[in-house]
Amino acid sequence: MNRVFVQHPVPRLPAVGIIGGGQLALMLARAASQLGLCARVLDASPACPARREAAEFLEGSYQSPETLERFSKNADVVTLENEFVEAPLLAGLESLGREVWPSSRTMALLQDKLVQKQTLRAAGVPVTDFEPVSTPASRDIAAGMMGYPFVLKRRCLGYDGTGNYTVKDASDWVGALEKLGGQEAGLYAERWCAFDRELAVIVTRGKTGDLAVYPVVETRQNDHVCEQVIAPADVPEAIAEQAARIAREAVVAVDGVGSFGVEFFLMPDGRLLVNEMAPRVHNSGHYTLEACECSQFENHIRAIRGLPLGSTRMRAPAAMVNLLAKTLASGAPRGIAEALGIQGAHVHLYGKLHAAPGRKMGHVTALGKSAEEALAIALSAAECIHFDQQIPL
Repeated sequence: MNRVFVQHPVPRLPAVGIIGGGQLALMLARAASQLGLCARVLDASPACPARREAAEFLEGSYQSPETLERFSKNADVVTLENEFVEAPLLAGLESLGREVWPSSRTMALLQDKLVQKQTLRAAGVPVTDFEPVSTPASRDIAAGMMGYPFVLKRRCLGYDGTGNYTVKDASDWVGALEKLGGQEAGLYAERWCAFDRELAVIVTRGKTGDLAVYPVVETRQNDHVCEQVIAPADVPEAIAEQAARIAREAVVAVDGVGSFGVEFFLMPDGRLLVNEMAPRVHNSGHYTLEACECSQFENHIRAIRGLPLGSTRMRAPAAMVNLLAKTLASGAPRGIAEALGIQGAHVHLYGKLHAAPGRKMGHVTALGKSAEEALAIALSAAECIHFDQQIPL
């Protein structure tokens, strides 16, 4: 008796296209998979962290219109893990009928940090004082308005302090321009803020305008790179409520959809000033993976898919410590067994092949009866882990 096999088409899972393959894409892909979605990832590096979590991976440049079009063709929705995809490229996808969140309009308002500041100020969001840098006289104009020191920043493509330079006096100007690529690179000046602490709030906004606001946290920096996050921040309730309100207003002002990181300076007089706003899931929200009922990553996927947003309620006080490399070395860590032996520590490694000074190789989170207890646990585990093995030839 002959058997006849009929080949049935395999049904396609709904797909989320993630542009960029770093650690944020890695955690977004996990969240998408958890919700029964297929994560498609685009990145120029075949060794990017997100590749091992992606159901589908495309190697290519996200600055290529042709590559973006091919990548997005089978995605039900497209999102970003960084702010470096130029808004006109995203607008091109939207013109083809692709659903992109954050939208090209939102990205156009946030990618250029001068435009970002102008947009937020116009919406009544308190920001640091700033001044465009566009002529040879800009130094004297900025110094006259803000005094020394002031901060010179790149308008685009700056992150983790790489696009900043503190101008202490007039003699610093030439060196600042050289480091930042000259006035033609696109620069602006900001008033120096002698802040008391740095705070941050993650806000997720859905396509219909629904909002989920996470607790205000304190962020602690090491050479302009976030090293520790304390959740919740030890601030008066009035400050926490004010930060949440301003963060909501900032996301609404740019018509954001998805999870956004809003960073603040808390001034000695209690004022809050928005430092920067990131149109994506953010390092200050990694603690939400263990500490909150719904993480910033899951809520981002929910938002861009039009699903109900999850609860941001914290299960317990928490802390997060970034694993920052100290030298050029292999990405293979030492001390993992010791770190995992510390009860209450949650180790997240990104699988990057190479370490470099200041590079984020992973993070450790912990919960505790207090944020201080959680921080002590996370620090103990983080101190066990090192990235110092010689790179194999």
